[in-house]
Amino acid sequence: MKVREVMTPLAVTIRADASVLDAASLMARHHISGLPVVDGNERLVGMISDSDFLHRAELGTEIKRSGWGNFVAGPEKQAVEYVHSHGRKISELMTEYPVTVADTEELDVAIKLMEQRQLRRLPVMANGKIVGIISRANLVQTLASIVRGAPQTALSDQQIREKVLAELAKVSWAFERFVNVTVKDGIVDLWGSYTVFKQDEAAVTAAENVPGVKAVNNHLSWVDPLSGLIVYAPAA
Repeated sequence: MKVREVMTPLAVTIRADASVLDAASLMARHHISGLPVVDGNERLVGMISDSDFLHRAELGTEIKRSGWGNFVAGPEKQAVEYVHSHGRKISELMTEYPVTVADTEELDVAIKLMEQRQLRRLPVMANGKIVGIISRANLVQTLASIVRGAPQTALSDQQIREKVLAELAKVSWAFERFVNVTVKDGIVDLWGSYTVFKQDEAAVTAAENVPGVKAVNNHLSWVDPLSGLIVYAPAA
């Protein structure tokens, strides 16, 4: 899936010379938590988000420290914080040179960037121009649409059993040689043992993702790999 298939097409931007009040009003009016900042030629120069408004003098939430705290922070950091809490223009608060992603990139590229940089949104670019925003909310919305639109599959119990076994056989963490699978009316029962913590939960997850499975019952026992003794056995 490409970034352009998930992103929100660009509708709202703000100029770097606009006021903080303008940005806050625009974000509130459009129910958004971040804005691309552009120059007079509509070129992307920064990003402003709700987190930039957390420590504002108007709210009485600017960062306050003791004398020792100010000494440790140093004058440069204090100066930067003062600009963020008292600055009037977006250019004084915005994040410059924001991380961007191309609209033709695969979705996992955007996700990796957001994870690595701890970002909630990314400007999406095409031919040097900003064309949209991709956010974590977009990912949730896309997931919901995929799940809602998933077709109902009618498989026999034997077909379901074969697919569950095949799924367990192809993943590296699996322990399929210690597991038996039975299926009745679309309900899967997992029997046998596992030797690593959480392996049984992963097996249940694998079975739940097989089309046609209505429910999964976990009867797997945890066996100590050193002693061979059953450490935990679920109720039948």
